[in-house]
Amino acid sequence: MAAYGSGASQAGRVPSAECRASPEPQKMKYIPTTGTMATTPSNPGYQTIPSSEGEEPMELSRDSSSSNDSDGNGSGPRKLGHTLAMAASATLILLLAFLGGRRSSSKATSTKLFPHDAQLNEAVPNRLCEIYHDKGDTTDIRIIQTSMGEPSKQWSEVACVHRQRKLHTSSQQSDEDGGYARPSAVINVDFSSVAFPDREPILGFGGAFTEAAALNFWSLNEEGRKVALELLFGRDGLGYSLGRTHINSCDFCVKSYSFDDTDGDFNLDNFDTEVTHDLDSGMIDMMLLATKTIKESYPKEHEYGMRIIASPWSPPPWMKAPTYNDVKGALHAENMTGSAQPVCIRDGVGSDSKYAKSWALFFSKFISAYSNHGIDFYGITIQNEPEFPAPWDACAYDPFSEGEFIANHLGPTLAESHPDTKILIFDHNKDHIVKWAQFLLNSNHAASKYIDGTAFHWYAGGMDRLLDGAQGIPNLHRLISELDVMNVDKGHILLGSEACHCPSTGYAGGDLGIAWARASRNAHTLLADLAAGSNGFIEWNLILDSVGGPNHLGNMCDSPLLAVPHRALDADGIPHQLDFETAGHPFGEIHGDSKTREELNAEGVPSKYLDLGIVVQPMYYYVGHLTRFVRPGSRAVHGLVDSSVGRLKSRTFRPKEQEVAGGGINDLARNGIEVTLWPCEGSTRQEWLLNEDKQLQVFGHDWLGVPTASCLGRKADKDMGGLMLTTCNVTEDKSGLYEVVLLAEKHRANIVMKNGKADSKKSCLVAQPLRNIGGAYGPRGGAQVNIGSCEQPWAEWVIDPSTGEIYSTVFDEFGGEVCLTTGWPFLQVGAFDTAATGNTARAAVVLNEAGESANYVFKDKGKTILTASIPPHSIQTIEFDGVE
Repeated sequence: MAAYGSGASQAGRVPSAECRASPEPQKMKYIPTTGTMATTPSNPGYQTIPSSEGEEPMELSRDSSSSNDSDGNGSGPRKLGHTLAMAASATLILLLAFLGGRRSSSKATSTKLFPHDAQLNEAVPNRLCEIYHDKGDTTDIRIIQTSMGEPSKQWSEVACVHRQRKLHTSSQQSDEDGGYARPSAVINVDFSSVAFPDREPILGFGGAFTEAAALNFWSLNEEGRKVALELLFGRDGLGYSLGRTHINSCDFCVKSYSFDDTDGDFNLDNFDTEVTHDLDSGMIDMMLLATKTIKESYPKEHEYGMRIIASPWSPPPWMKAPTYNDVKGALHAENMTGSAQPVCIRDGVGSDSKYAKSWALFFSKFISAYSNHGIDFYGITIQNEPEFPAPWDACAYDPFSEGEFIANHLGPTLAESHPDTKILIFDHNKDHIVKWAQFLLNSNHAASKYIDGTAFHWYAGGMDRLLDGAQGIPNLHRLISELDVMNVDKGHILLGSEACHCPSTGYAGGDLGIAWARASRNAHTLLADLAAGSNGFIEWNLILDSVGGPNHLGNMCDSPLLAVPHRALDADGIPHQLDFETAGHPFGEIHGDSKTREELNAEGVPSKYLDLGIVVQPMYYYVGHLTRFVRPGSRAVHGLVDSSVGRLKSRTFRPKEQEVAGGGINDLARNGIEVTLWPCEGSTRQEWLLNEDKQLQVFGHDWLGVPTASCLGRKADKDMGGLMLTTCNVTEDKSGLYEVVLLAEKHRANIVMKNGKADSKKSCLVAQPLRNIGGAYGPRGGAQVNIGSCEQPWAEWVIDPSTGEIYSTVFDEFGGEVCLTTGWPFLQVGAFDTAATGNTARAAVVLNEAGESANYVFKDKGKTILTASIPPHSIQTIEFDGVE
C-alpha cells in the first residue's frame, strides 16, 4: 500500500526507461464513435503522428473518409470548414481578446473566473427517460441510479417511458435527438464491437482479505457477518469474485509476522504448515465463507468462483539484507519493515543464492498450506510495490533482480510444485509498468516463459493523495500495444491489484462531498482501466474500522465497508475502538460517531446496516454499478461520450448563448494531472486561459474546497509520456510559455512554446494519439498532448477565447473535434458485452462527476436506444435484457 508515496517519489527507485512505439504502423481496427460507427478503414494510408520525448512516432489512418451529415446530430464527421467557430475576421478579433482580454490568471482578479457548482442551467429542463423500441422488439431495458442528490436511494430504478420508434427521413432531426434547451450529449456505443476480442475477458472485481479485514469482519455479531458476506460477495451485494491476501504480514496487520523465523532454515523445516496466524486471525475462514457465498449466489459462474491472488510484503528478516535502519555491520535485517536496494534478498538473486532459493520455496509451502485449508490460489505476485522500500513490511526489487529471481528460483519452483498457479509481475504503480513489461516479457528473457500476467496499483506516488486513481491510463494503453509488439501470449492477464483512498475514512471525516468524490474516483478508474484493456480490479481492504485500521504503521485508509460494532442495536459495552486498534484518533474526531442513525441514513449510510454495526459507504454503491452487472466473462466494447447534438453552438454543459463553462468546479485543476483530449463538453475541465505570463492556466477547487490553479507543463513527463499540469510559478521553469501564431489561410493557430530548447518549428503543442488507439474509447478518448513539429495537422488548434476552449479537428474522421482537457471529462461511459455471463446481455455505465445534470442520447451503432438525464454527482447503469 502506497499511502506515503511510491514509485516516482522514492529515492533510489529504478530510473525510467523510454517507452518505445511499434516499429510498424498499427492497423486501425476501431469503430469510431459517430452515428454510423463505421468499421475498419479499408486500404488505409498513414500519416506520421508526433512523437513524445523518447518515443518513436506511431501511425494512424487518416485517408479513410465518410459522408458528412448536416443535420447536426453528430452522426458523421464534419467537413473541415464546418469546424471553424467563426469567420477569419472574427477569429482574429477573438484571438486578440483571448490574448489580451482574459488576462487575470495568477492575479487577484482571476477569482471571478472560478466556476462553482452553481447550477447554471437550473431553469433548463432535463430530459425524461424515454426508451425507443422497434415494432416487435421485446428488449428489456432499465436504468439503475445512485445519486448524491438522493443519497439514500442507492441502486434505484429510474422511471422511463417506452415509445415505438418513429421513422425519419435523412433531412429531419429526430424527435429523440432534439427539443430540449439543455444540450444532450451523444453517447455512442457499438455492442457488437468488442475492444479486445483476442484477449482474456474480464475476470471480475474484488477486495483484499487482510488481517485487518478479518479482525473487523469477526468483530461483527453473527447476523452482521452474514449480512457483510452478502454485501460483499452475494447476488444482492457487490458479487465480488476476486480477492487478494498477503504472504506473511503487511502493514494492515496488528504487527509483523512470518511463518518461519528460524535463521538459516534454508529447507524451511520449521515452516508453519498450518499457517496458524492466518487461521487464528480468521483470515482463512473469511475466505472460505466468501468462496461459499459467491458459489451459491452465482451458480452459472462455477468456472470462475472466487479467485484469490497472494502477494508478499516481506520475507522473514533473516532472509533480508540489512536496511537503512539496521546497525552498521549487521548480517541481516532486524525487522520485516524497510528494505535494502536494489534488492532486499540477503545474498542477491543469482542462481547460487541460497536465500533466494529458500524464499522461492517459502512461496510454494505457503500455497500448499492454504490449499490444505481448502483455498487454492489463482495466482501470486512476486512482490507488493517492489520499487518502494516502504517504512512498513517491504522488499525492494528492480526489473533486473525480479527477473533473476523468477528465472533462477521462483519460476522453476512453482512450475514443479504448483504449475496451475499464475505468476504476475510488477504489482506497483502505472508510471513504470511499461518499462518492467518491456524488460521481463521480452521472449529472450529467461523469466518470460514463467510469467502469466502483470499486476498494477492505482496510486500516483508522492504525497498528494488526491492524485490517486488519476494518473497512468495512457501507460496502460502503451502496455497493451507493447504486448502485441513483443508477441506476448494473448492470455496475459492485466490486473488492477490494489486501490484505496487515504488517509482515514469517509465516515470519520463526516463530509458527504468528499465521500462522494472518493466514490466517483473509484468508478472513473474502473471505467478507464477496463477501457484500456484491464481484466479486473481489486480494491484494497474489504472492511476496516471507523478510522481505517488496524495498521501497525498508522497508515490508515478507507474501504467500502466499515465495521462499527458499537453502533449495532444489540451493542452492550462495546467500545468505539476495539483492542486491535491502537492508533486512537489520528485525524481528530470521528464525525460519523456523533451523527444519529437517521442523519447517517439521510446521507446514504443505510440504517438497516448500521443497526448491525456496518457502515456502507458511497464508494460501495458506485463500484456496485459495475460489479453487479459486468460479471466475469464480460468484455468491454467500443463506446464514448461524444459532443452534444448542438456541437459548436452548444455543449453538454454549456447551452446555446452561454459563454461561461459549465459542469461546476474543476477538481482536476491540480499539479500532476495529465492533460488529454476528449470530445468537447463545454465544462470547466476544458476551460483555459492564456495569462499575462503566457502560460496556459486552469482553475478549480480540490475536494477540501481549497482553490487551485495549475499551468500546462513545458515538457512531457518522462514516465507518463505526455504533458501534465504543473506549478504556475515562472521562476521554477516547469510550465510552458506559449504564443498563439495564426495560420491565416486555415483560420487556425499553432500554439508555440517559447521557453523550450528546441527550434521554434519543433516547439508546437501537438496532439499525441494513444498507442492502443484508445482501446474501448477509440482515438478521441484520452489522447495525450506533447511538444512537437509545427508542420503537421497535429499542431493545428482552434481557439475560442469567449469560452476558453482549445480544440483540435485532427480526429474528425473518427467523430469530430476534441478539446484540451484536464484529466478527463465530467461525463463518462463504459459499455460491455455481458452475454457470456448468463446474467445480462449488455450493460453500460454512465458516470457524471459534474455539479450539474447532463442530458444524453444513447445510441447503439447510430440508432437511438434511449434518451435520459443523469443528475449531478451520479452514476447510472443501463441494463439490457436483464435476467432475474
